[in-house]
Amino acid sequence: MVLEKINQSNDIKKIEKDELPLLAEEIRQFLIEKISVTGGHLASNLGVVELTMALHLAFQLPEDKMIWDVGHQSYTHKILTGRRDGFDELRKYGGMSGFPKRKESSCDAFDTGHSSTSISAGLGYARARDLLGEKYAVISIIGDGALTGGMAYEALNNAAQMKTNFIIILNDNEMSISENVGGLSTYLSNLRTADAYTGLKAGLEKSLNRIPVYGSRMVERIRMTKNGIKQLIIPGMFFEDLGVKYLGPLDGHNIAQMVRVFQEARRVNGAVVIHVKTKKGKGYLPAEKHPARFHGAEPFDIETGLPRVKKRKANYTDVFSTVMCKMGAREPRMAAITAAMPDGTGLKRFRNMYPDRFFDVGIAEEHAVTFAAGMAVAGMIPVVAVYSSFLQRAYDQIIHDVCIQNLHVIFAVDRAGLVGSDGETHQGIFDLSYLSSIPNMCVMAPKNKWELSDMLKFAIRQEGPVAIRYPRGEAFDGLADFRAPITAGKGEVLYDECGIALLAVGSMVKTALEVRARLRDLGYSCSLINARFVKPLDEELIRRAAREHDLLVTMEENVRSGGFGDRVLEYLSDIQAKVPVINVALPDDYIEHGNVEVLKKETCVDADSIVKRILAAYVGMRQEGTDGA
Repeated sequence: MVLEKINQSNDIKKIEKDELPLLAEEIRQFLIEKISVTGGHLASNLGVVELTMALHLAFQLPEDKMIWDVGHQSYTHKILTGRRDGFDELRKYGGMSGFPKRKESSCDAFDTGHSSTSISAGLGYARARDLLGEKYAVISIIGDGALTGGMAYEALNNAAQMKTNFIIILNDNEMSISENVGGLSTYLSNLRTADAYTGLKAGLEKSLNRIPVYGSRMVERIRMTKNGIKQLIIPGMFFEDLGVKYLGPLDGHNIAQMVRVFQEARRVNGAVVIHVKTKKGKGYLPAEKHPARFHGAEPFDIETGLPRVKKRKANYTDVFSTVMCKMGAREPRMAAITAAMPDGTGLKRFRNMYPDRFFDVGIAEEHAVTFAAGMAVAGMIPVVAVYSSFLQRAYDQIIHDVCIQNLHVIFAVDRAGLVGSDGETHQGIFDLSYLSSIPNMCVMAPKNKWELSDMLKFAIRQEGPVAIRYPRGEAFDGLADFRAPITAGKGEVLYDECGIALLAVGSMVKTALEVRARLRDLGYSCSLINARFVKPLDEELIRRAAREHDLLVTMEENVRSGGFGDRVLEYLSDIQAKVPVINVALPDDYIEHGNVEVLKKETCVDADSIVKRILAAYVGMRQEGTDGA
């Protein structure tokens, strides 16, 4: 196998040219076999195999710096930098990350995970390189989907000021960039980078500028004429108008063509965009036909492309999807907004049923929130469905454009808490903290699937901003008999006893139920309270729990700092309550990738760890009481 010759960075340069197509085929087969077992981002990686090979042939790693936007297309890059053996543990706890990680390899120049950041990071790299007098190349690889993010345009605008080399690869898989206009565009791109052309252009401008009075006018007239022609026949004039040179479009599966253009682009004094057209899912028919389904794939059967896991129960996203469709029929003012995630957030069905009230704004969370604010001012009831970790990007807009005006915008915060295999950049562990810190914001979390339905209906009837956070995975269907009507700022007492009181938020109610059962088996009385609201707190319920119990235990799937437990402790301090409190929360840290149950155990928010912690505290309290007596 040719692939076996790749054991470290730059080994690809030793491969014979006629072996490169076979290497590409072997990489694709390797990725399909490994990801069918571990799960992961398949379609995006299959699409960039030749592009990645060309980059590694044209540049030298780790000296040159490649920055992969988002990073879910970096698997081939990992293979070509000697990490092939790591794919058996891909995205598992302690194993190889599915994204670039500087701590994993010196060939990973920048940690990524969220979209539209690569041009900004690359530009920073290039400026630092110049200031420090170094000579390496900086290459940012960004997809056409990521180019819908406003941050990418801010960076492009800034990149136009570059007078030294900075290369931007635009990986276009035919989702949003214009169609290839034919051979003339490619010919002109090649001509404009050739040494003969660039030398002639520079010499001609220099000679004309020597002519008194008229020389500079002639140069400007030629430039205007040239740009006018380019506007008609070159698809990259948007970039050219910004002041960034455009090359392409290139065939993203033609290695030789890409290597030649990449090497020529390195000689450009300034920022240059190279437009490369690829096919998402290339080489595996199910992924070519259904690239969205194979974007983040679960383990699957290679022959059929179908998931290996048997039919699952409904998850929280499914419940949200169903309720949105029902409420869309009842409330004509309701609209749904997503940032390029109609499938992931469960809004695909709403889009099909109410296309006029569905809005996909692209990878632009900041715009999505302010867009929703505008709709709310005008009388609509917008529901912004977004993953917890992505909503972080719109924190300023939530404060300034929604909450200051106290607008009725509903935030459906999906993937809240630990999400597992995608790691630090995707764990939704900060939302309770950053949302509950904002005045006018109402923050809720459901204990099970029925409560999510009730909370969404409640939110639609309310006024002002409301956030409902719910986890990834199967929706809990326990506690079906506990469905007290939702009242603003009021929790729900599920079991009322004495001794220990468990105050749990959202997904942690299920864990609390298990903790309570174990404590009662050991002979301890234990109340269980479903907090429901993180903001506003049910102060009356907390005060009563503190008065009637010996120990309070707050439980949340959020970092400790600024979370539910912190808010409870602050309130108890304000009223000078003396009851001891255990705050069960995730550590104030970034939590790496791995199975969610493994991560819960490692961070001590699983039932076993909580029971041990409670027993240690409670037994200690009783001993102190006995000694004191």
